Amino acid sequence: ASVSEPAQKCCTENIQPFLTSILEELMGPVSSGFTEVRLLFDKEVNEIIQDFQKTNDMTRLKENVDQLMTLPFNSVKMEPCYLKVNLLQELLQDLKSRFKVYHIDFVIQRTQNFMQELMENAVYTFEQLFSPSQQADSAKVATTIEKVKLRVLK
Repeated sequence: ASVSEPAQKCCTENIQPFLTSILEELMGPVSSGFTEVRLLFDKEVNEIIQDFQKTNDMTRLKENVDQLMTLPFNSVKMEPCYLKVNLLQELLQDLKSRFKVYHIDFVIQRTQNFMQELMENAVYTFEQLFSPSQQADSAKVATTIEKVKLRVLK
């Protein structure tokens, strides 16, 4: 009870006025990283569509979809997404000195983990909604892939 009032006053005067601006600053790199995940998924599925339109090969399509499933674990392809979040390192340094925020690397790592999880969910959902083996009419496959992609991105 004796600590509550001074703590409340300290938070109200020294922290609360800055919360909105801090969140806005932090959300820039985070949003940028998640946008990059979305763009990567879109690009990879577009490549599958283009490859199928050139080859019309259902076996190769299945291989490409299987390869898409490994995308969240492909560090080379996911790296641009992760790099967007590394900007948090600089932003959090300022917060570290002003508000005693520690474990900056943990914040960045958790954000990158969420990005990987988002990609895992996207490719899993894509796989569940589109099964190459169930596509009887190869003329409609590219259209179906596009529709599934748009549904996943929604």
